[in-house]
Amino acid sequence: MFRGRYEYVIDAKGRLNVPAKVREVLAQEYSSSTLVVTNGFDGCLDCFPYPEWTRLEDKVSRLPQNKKEVKSFHRFYLSAAVECLLDKQGRILIPPSLRSYAQLEKEVVLVCAVKKIEIWSKERWERELADTLGSADEISTAMAEFGI
Repeated sequence: MFRGRYEYVIDAKGRLNVPAKVREVLAQEYSSSTLVVTNGFDGCLDCFPYPEWTRLEDKVSRLPQNKKEVKSFHRFYLSAAVECLLDKQGRILIPPSLRSYAQLEKEVVLVCAVKKIEIWSKERWERELADTLGSADEISTAMAEFGI
C-alpha cells in the first residue's frame, strides 16, 4: 500500500522522480517497475501499479459497454492511459498530453492513495487541500457512516 505525500520537481523533459518508498512497494508488493498514468477526474493524474491497472481494466470490461457513462469512462480515463517504466534513476516520463491536462510545469505533489498515486501540480494541490479542509466536518461524518 502506498502512504505519504511527496513534493518533487518535474523536469523540462517530463521526467518525475518516484519516491524510494513507492519504488519499494512496487518491487515488494507488485513485482513491477511499470506504472500506468492517466487523466484523473479531479484535475490531477492517476498513477497505478501495472497489476492494479489490469484489475481495473478487467472490471471495466465486464460493464455494459453500450452505457453512456461506460463509454465516457473509456474515452476520458482508459484512452489517456500510458505505461511508464521506471528508469535506472527511479524516474518516469510523463507524456506532454498528460502534463498539459494536469498543468504539471515544475512543482508537483505525489499523493499516495492506498493502491494508486495522484500526481498534482502544486498549485492545484494547495487549492484541493484548502477545499478539503473547508469540508472537514462533512468528510468526517461521511467516513463515520462508512465505519471509519
